[in-house]
Amino acid sequence: MSAALQTFGLCKSFGGITATDHVDFALAKGARHALIGPNGAGKTTFVNQLTGMLRPSSGRIELMGEDITALPPEARVKRGLARTFQINQLFATMTPLEMIALVTSERLGRGRSPFRTLDRDATLVAETAEILTRFKLDDIMNRPIATLPYGRRRQIEIAAAFAARPSVLLLDEPAAGVPEAERRELMATVAALPEDVSVLLIEHDMDLVFRFANRITVLVNGRVLAEGTPEAMARDPAVRAAYLGEAAHV
Repeated sequence: MSAALQTFGLCKSFGGITATDHVDFALAKGARHALIGPNGAGKTTFVNQLTGMLRPSSGRIELMGEDITALPPEARVKRGLARTFQINQLFATMTPLEMIALVTSERLGRGRSPFRTLDRDATLVAETAEILTRFKLDDIMNRPIATLPYGRRRQIEIAAAFAARPSVLLLDEPAAGVPEAERRELMATVAALPEDVSVLLIEHDMDLVFRFANRITVLVNGRVLAEGTPEAMARDPAVRAAYLGEAAHV
């Protein structure tokens, strides 16, 4: 399978500390891929390089075959790379309807104030409604985000990232702090996204990783230790010793 997102020898050093060390990585088109590793493995540094928040010390990043290594974050979003963060990045005074409409309007080139014409823009209305329905936000779409439970806010953030219509969606611990029942529903919704959206999940919850991912990359000390199917990673002695432990299962 061809890669939607790929890195070649990606390195990032902070003084004498090497956070990512010649990382070669490929996210296949349509994949549901998880990146795991112990604290300090370099996962956040790696993702921040993918999204343009950090400039690599060396190496190359390609999105759909295009070299994006030197592009700023906003240019990467326009080319189809979207992400969520460990901490919600939402406008708390907006409603889910307004938040999704804002992102959709920006992508469609309608400007940053879509609300005056929302009822007269058929494309904007249709796309906003489809996303609200897909992420099961219809029942709360007119409530201020600040008044909603944490799990629902995580849904909104992922929905907003999806509203950018990315080819690659990076999710940084999307289920952290979300109750178990809501967590399963949230990740089932992500897993059911269209096949033209490739998903990279950064997550500590191994039960969630093994349910969601069809491929796993293990990062340890800034290097790729192993990569393969969830079944292969759960049985890999080096992965067990470095991260999963004897309790690992599939």
